[in-house]
Amino acid sequence: MIRQRISVKRVLIFDSGVGGLSVYQEIYAQLPNVHYIYAFDDAAFPYGELPEEELIERTRYIVSLLVERHTVDLVVVACNTASTIVLPTLRECLAVPVVGVVPAIKPAATLSKRKVIGLLATPATVQREYTDLLISKFASHCEVLRIGSTRLVEIAEQKLRGQAVSISELKAILAPWHDKVDCIVLGCTHFPLIKEEISQALEGGVIIIDSGRAIANRVKDLLGEITIACNEPNLTYKSAAGNNTAALDSSLATMHLGPVRSLHYPRF
Repeated sequence: MIRQRISVKRVLIFDSGVGGLSVYQEIYAQLPNVHYIYAFDDAAFPYGELPEEELIERTRYIVSLLVERHTVDLVVVACNTASTIVLPTLRECLAVPVVGVVPAIKPAATLSKRKVIGLLATPATVQREYTDLLISKFASHCEVLRIGSTRLVEIAEQKLRGQAVSISELKAILAPWHDKVDCIVLGCTHFPLIKEEISQALEGGVIIIDSGRAIANRVKDLLGEITIACNEPNLTYKSAAGNNTAALDSSLATMHLGPVRSLHYPRF
């Protein structure tokens, strides 16, 4: 009788920074017995400022290397910018499923009573044609107001490194939406990390949604039944040089992730 090999499921979650941790947390909540590798390409952060060709090449090279090294079963590209550009390339070159993230425009259009939605994302995402197509397809009956903010990405990164978030600064960034929108889409995976602070800045009464739970559901469906629990430590990699990660390591420990390791990529 041939016995089927039973092994731990391994998932690689990839982003340019720590924003993808918001997606990881949603997936971990549903699938705690999976072995996770979280990798962020902070040497090229933020991806929204990279030429598309460079973004595609970096992502393809780094993800392929880690998939081979760790025998990964599934890849999550936990970056809205990268997801709109690199998914076809990754799906062509990898033999495992690749899941991306997109702004949750469709559910927002359903939930909004005023039919005035706020899209909060990076400058690159709010301007991208892909975003226009999502709005045209799922929210043509709504007014969609957009704010593109690199500063919010920085604030989320700083929070995970132990710095306080200024509610007054958030209020200033979100001021154009005051008393206008009743539903906000967090179109960058960094932003759920400061969701509570964003809610405080908006002073309540606004629905805030992101795509994290939907991504977790998709990953669960693709992985299927988990027949063996993982007893290996989850891993965290970064691409930039430097070891000043103590504050970030403390945050990672609360998420069941190991301390950051620097991983040199020879091509870059």
